[in-house]
Amino acid sequence: MHRVALALVAALLVLSGVAPVRAANAVDATVNAHHPLILVTFANAPSQVAGRAGSTGRHYTGSGYTIAQSAHKQAQRVAEKYSLHEVANWPIRALAVHCVVYEIPDNRPIASILAALAKDPQVALAQPLQQFHTLTQSGPPIAYNDPLYDLQTNLVSLDIAHAHQRSEGAGIRVALIDTGVDTGHPDLRNRISGMHSYVSKPAGSVGSYRHGTAMAGLIAAAANNHVGIVGIAPLAQVEVFEACWQLEPDSDAAACNTFTLAQAISAALDARLPLVNLSIAGPEDPLLSALVEAGLRRGVVFVGAATSVADSFPTGIRGVISVGGNDRDAGNASVTAPATHVLTLRPQAQYDFESGTSVAAAEVSGVVALLLANAPHLSADSIQSLLTHTATRSALVKTSEESGERAGAVDANAALTKLEEDRGQRVALHSTQ
Repeated sequence: MHRVALALVAALLVLSGVAPVRAANAVDATVNAHHPLILVTFANAPSQVAGRAGSTGRHYTGSGYTIAQSAHKQAQRVAEKYSLHEVANWPIRALAVHCVVYEIPDNRPIASILAALAKDPQVALAQPLQQFHTLTQSGPPIAYNDPLYDLQTNLVSLDIAHAHQRSEGAGIRVALIDTGVDTGHPDLRNRISGMHSYVSKPAGSVGSYRHGTAMAGLIAAAANNHVGIVGIAPLAQVEVFEACWQLEPDSDAAACNTFTLAQAISAALDARLPLVNLSIAGPEDPLLSALVEAGLRRGVVFVGAATSVADSFPTGIRGVISVGGNDRDAGNASVTAPATHVLTLRPQAQYDFESGTSVAAAEVSGVVALLLANAPHLSADSIQSLLTHTATRSALVKTSEESGERAGAVDANAALTKLEEDRGQRVALHSTQ
């Protein structure tokens, strides 16, 4: 009798304007976990009499319609029996049901939970908590006046033009731990918030800052300035921590050591920067690992360049976003990005193509800056989940031969869209009258 059409329930959830009767204190954690939500209804024939005409209930409309004790007990029973976490609940008078939103707090498939609930005689309806969209069409992607934009095929792969309709990284500072950066480059004007050096050898010319300049350009080169290229997060600020030195003239090869990197990472943490780019790789290092882990506990997001060595620094550290190349063996990568012939900056107002997972890491740091600009309190785990769940899959790229798991290619616009959808869904659940 109380089984109703799915579309009718979905519409009522959106249109009722009803606040949940109870929202669990742990709900905020689900924003980061991205656990699936389901909706279950129970027959609800409350014993309480209706309120006086014109009166308004605390959690519902003026009807005084409340939750029956039997419906409340059934909701608790379902949570316990099927290992679900109740997120919110409210009564729907028009259907004479008590409606409950549950979170599935583990990796069980939604379909199996719903199939079990469908056989439960006390459950009136069980369905996914679905999303609906307006049918307007988004406008064309941003048009750039930067003359080399058409050569930036990596931006097409990452869907940056559409992503920039949602975020350009404004207000986010990115710690770049690398060589120095040519702060005078015209495409980095007003994009570098500071440069700190931890290299004891005599300072070289800006020509010795090839690698750092290239990474800074990928992350935050100015857009629509009639100059050069477009950065992934063109309104972000890059704070440079020089811990590496160029090994040869006209070469991207650079080196760092435990001491210089430890000083740089420590300084970045002291500066409370939310995002750290480490386009470097090396052996497992206890001191550096301890510093990164301390930063992760504080909520700092670290992005590193993937290698084929599972326990390498920094990507061997749990919680670091490990980035490989789209068109190569991804090694220990969790996601991939373009890493071959990617156009970026060179010192002294020059431009050139760069390859390697250093490039991929810097690109993903730019994408993370876009996400943080829209949701500054996102955790590293939440960001990693967003990137992996919205990534496109390629049969050519694997994270390991043993598991055969594939590292997906980052899609910046898809990640931002998912972030907005998740936030809108949570806000709808917890809104108040």
